[in-house]
Parts: sequence; structure tokens; C-alpha cells
Amino acid sequence: MSMVDRRILKSQEAIKKAFIELMSEKNFDRITIQDISDKANVGRRTIYHHYMDKFDLLDKLIEEHINRLRDLCDSASEIDFVNANRIWFEYFESNFLFFSTMLTNKGVPLFRNRFLEYVVKELKNEVNVTEGKNYGLSEDFIVQFFGVAIVGSVEWWFKNGMPYPPHVMAEQAGILLDRNL
Repeated sequence: MSMVDRRILKSQEAIKKAFIELMSEKNFDRITIQDISDKANVGRRTIYHHYMDKFDLLDKLIEEHINRLRDLCDSASEIDFVNANRIWFEYFESNFLFFSTMLTNKGVPLFRNRFLEYVVKELKNEVNVTEGKNYGLSEDFIVQFFGVAIVGSVEWWFKNGMPYPPHVMAEQAGILLDRNL
């Protein structure tokens, strides 16, 4: 990796970190490019070089985390719900500021919707309505039902300051999913 690449990565990381910190302090609508520039200690032009505006920055940030969750999911496709969930909850915990801000900041329904959309898509691979306990039920309804439950549980976990460690959350969620899907 060249020196230039490293510098670009470094300023992108600084911009993203500053942006998340600002979002944890104030509503998205009130954040300006100047705020981000000041906090990240980079020029406004640097920000505009990487992102069209704060909406683009938010979008790319969300995309990055959803893609990471997707990679984690793909790598865990052969294991049971409990262990797959553990990987997820550990990722949530290690990216606490991002997820807690996205799920508790009133200005960001965008993240919640994108997260739910992604969870629903993942659940579709797990649901069988042609036989077994969910025979005859609507696949669309089941994935929506459990998708909202998963997203709501993660949201609850962050809003309450992560009252249980990741492995406990993973176990509880895993048992409920195993029981019902």
C-alpha cells in the first residue's frame, strides 16, 4: 500500500470517526460539513473529495457495516444460530458507538430500515414453510416477524447499555430462533 493510499485511508477513518461522534452528540439534521471538518481535523475539500455530502457519508458508513455483517454471516453459514449470533453480537459490541448511535439517534431511521431489510433477507434462507413446524405459514410474515424481533432486541440491548454480554444475547436469541425456525 502506497503512502498516498495510507493517507487517504487515514483521512477517511478520521472523517467517519468524527461523524459518528458528532451523531452521538447531536441530531443528524444539525450536523454540518464544517462540524465534521473541524472534528476530523481535515479540510472541507478533503471531505467533499470522498463524499458528496453528509447523506452520502452516512450511506457509505451504513453500507460498510451491513457488508461486514454480511461477510460475518457468510462465514458462519454452516454453524448454528447461537454461534452465528455470537459473531454478530461481538461485532456490535466492538463497534458500539456506531450501532448505539444508529439505533438510538432519532435522526437515523435510514439505518434501522436498512438493517431490518438485511436481516429479513438473511432469514429467508433459514425459513421452511413447505414442511415442519412452519408448514403452511407465510414466509413473508415469518421473516418480517423475526426480523423486527431481532432488530428490536439489538436496539433494546444498546438502549439499555448492553445489560448482558454478547455471548448471553447470542445464546438467548439463538435458542429462540432454533425453536421457531
